[in-house]
Amino acid sequence: MNTPRKIVLAGGTGFLGQVLGEWFAAKGWPVVVFTRHPGNQERAREVRWDGLTLGPWVQELENAEAVINLSGRSVNCRYGRRNRQEIMNSRVIPTRLLGHAIAGCSNPPKVWLNASTATIYKNTRNAGWDEQGEIDATPEAKDAFSIDVAVAWEQAFHNAVTPGTRKVVLRTAMVLGQAKNSVFPTLRKLARARLGGTMASGTQFVSWIHHADFCRAVDWVIEHEEFSGPVNLVAPRALTNREMMQHVREAGGMSWGLPAPLWLLEIGAFFMRTETELIIKSRRAVPRRLLDSGFEFRFADFAGAIRDLEQGRPR
Repeated sequence: MNTPRKIVLAGGTGFLGQVLGEWFAAKGWPVVVFTRHPGNQERAREVRWDGLTLGPWVQELENAEAVINLSGRSVNCRYGRRNRQEIMNSRVIPTRLLGHAIAGCSNPPKVWLNASTATIYKNTRNAGWDEQGEIDATPEAKDAFSIDVAVAWEQAFHNAVTPGTRKVVLRTAMVLGQAKNSVFPTLRKLARARLGGTMASGTQFVSWIHHADFCRAVDWVIEHEEFSGPVNLVAPRALTNREMMQHVREAGGMSWGLPAPLWLLEIGAFFMRTETELIIKSRRAVPRRLLDSGFEFRFADFAGAIRDLEQGRPR
């Protein structure tokens, strides 16, 4: 009798951890979630960890098929000194910790996938960046801190010495789903309130991926051993902010939305305790490695992805 293939999700209680947990549980894989606060998931076995120190949780890594590190504080906040430190530490420290833990395993995980972000690429309105794309900050995008975090995050991962464990960096774009802490419900609320107009110039590109394709792509990377290093988890067709908001309005049955120029976004971001970089940076990434490997997206177009989510929304 074959032993079930176990997957470990470190920091897996958020939106991405939940959809991945459900995906692999549906395949019959035992799912283990490392969390500071057990008691949130029904289809996974939760194990307490603090993301800072080694402990009994290390034993769960033995004989695992895969471990996926999703740890990281939300970037939806003001980038003051304290928040900057927490954002950086919440990514770099757990990554280093997992590297130490995996290195000490007698039977380490076959593959370690570490979260990263498609924001790592340079702001562009030209052709999209594949995995060899330029990494640099752009003053107009106000993304210097985000680039610093992404680079430090990936460097901590690359520095981990884990013989016998394949390592993959998941450079993920905005993942569309139904959960309250995902992007789609927020966009829909804006549209329904007639606030879903063009944001800033509207010419900035938005990279995205439907949550089903996100799970399928992660599964694909685990199953295809030729993958190591960075992989762009993005849909093949980025679109401009103007186009994105038009599709959101149409899916929600709204013909018009109040546009938000940059000065108004700055005011709104201040009172909502967030940063305009999340909106104004032009993120245009291309899933070159996935496409070259034969992966097929179910939702390659934003309009189709939004229609699918709208149809599946609880009424």
